[in-house]
Amino acid sequence: MKILGINCMNHDAAMAVVDYSSGIGEVLWAAHAERYSKVKNDHYLNQAIVDEAMTYGPFDKVVYYEKPWLKKTRQLYAGQWADAFSYTELPQWHLDHFNIKIDEYVKHHDSHAAAGYYTSPFREATILTVDAIGEWDTVSISTADKIWIERKETIKYPHSLGILYSAFTHRCGLKPAEEEYILMGMAAYGEPKYKEDIYNDFVYQSPLKLKQNLHRGLSDWHPEADPMDLAASIQAVTEECLADLWKRASKYGSRNLVYAGGVALNCAANKVLANLGLFDNIWIIPNPGDAGSSLGCIAAHQKSFINWKSPFLGHNIEGEYPVDAIIKELKENKMVGVANGKAEFGPRALGNRSLLADPRGEEIKDLVNGIKKRQKFRPFAPAILEEDVNDYFALPTGVKNTPYMQYTAAYTHGKDCPAILHYDGTSRVQTVSKSDNEGFYELLKAWKKETGCPILLNTSLNIKGMPMVNDIKDGKDWTAKYGVKVL
Repeated sequence: MKILGINCMNHDAAMAVVDYSSGIGEVLWAAHAERYSKVKNDHYLNQAIVDEAMTYGPFDKVVYYEKPWLKKTRQLYAGQWADAFSYTELPQWHLDHFNIKIDEYVKHHDSHAAAGYYTSPFREATILTVDAIGEWDTVSISTADKIWIERKETIKYPHSLGILYSAFTHRCGLKPAEEEYILMGMAAYGEPKYKEDIYNDFVYQSPLKLKQNLHRGLSDWHPEADPMDLAASIQAVTEECLADLWKRASKYGSRNLVYAGGVALNCAANKVLANLGLFDNIWIIPNPGDAGSSLGCIAAHQKSFINWKSPFLGHNIEGEYPVDAIIKELKENKMVGVANGKAEFGPRALGNRSLLADPRGEEIKDLVNGIKKRQKFRPFAPAILEEDVNDYFALPTGVKNTPYMQYTAAYTHGKDCPAILHYDGTSRVQTVSKSDNEGFYELLKAWKKETGCPILLNTSLNIKGMPMVNDIKDGKDWTAKYGVKVL
């Protein structure tokens, strides 16, 4: 049985294909619509991604990641009249353009929970899902045993930690539901001066409850405030509220945690939460947000595990990983793009659609930020050989490796790699083993042999506001436009 899973009509549309003919799910392909349309966080599917999906068909079933009629009841409650009464806001209307018929609908938080649990190495766990909003749900805690997932607790709209964080994203001049990760990076530059004001005006911490509906933002709350201080303040509140949710999840007894939903992408918070020591093992799928639910809705419908091998599931650029050519380009120009193999399914480049640089030069950070047209304060991630990580970084409690850049960690090796250090002395680390990505692993080994350094700066091969390079044409266009060779 081949099943097509779809997320669209929301930020970051995506599609996934899973084959159950062997009894356990094998992911054949999964990809983001934006990589094909070239529209960042594209809400809609497009003919190019649909055409690629269809090469894996025909499909026995099509599953959608949430229940649109249930969502409309929340839109009515929220006063979103145009969306609630519009037929064009229903996913089937959109999919009719591609002759795709939805067979089954799965609840939003069930899709998140299943994406996490059924790809995890666990056969029992507690599942915590935290996002902005599903149909009504904003936080859910479930227990899982073998193939069964049972919901235990739910927090509903408008009480949402994700909406609170997005409201502050907008207040700081950023794009909500897209640039929360920039707000997270800004937090290191500020002081949490407004933390108590946030609690006084907006939040009951335990149990989580908002004092007012922030779906439409904060207006000019504290107009005199430095955005960096606002960012530090909301990051601190988020970490404290999440800590309370993790403690509630731990009461269900499992030492295994599956953490899901878009809030799970907050790697600075993840470090703090892991250090609580509440769980022995933590699994966060590398695409825990809504795009990952194109895979999760399939697993939720099937109630069956997926054989998770890697996040390299998208468009394939064939050819051997160009290790020698990359080393040569790094030595000569200190920076090189890589577009090789299957594209990453998730928001972070992990070696197959990456812009790589020598992390040791003082000028490298500004140079790469300039190429990518990003704010100068923005940090970069280090990719490091898994066997060397403990010599360079203090990983959070219980975290042995972090192949998907899901935690920040303090750098403990002096100041020899300034390009990958954030203002607070941490980095969003990617560990790389041979089983994670053999080509990228061999590159890091060769780089270490050549330079003595086991680290490369690794950032996504894109320009601010644009999706990552997807195919060969994109790579050639990048080289022509920005003067950085893409191999």
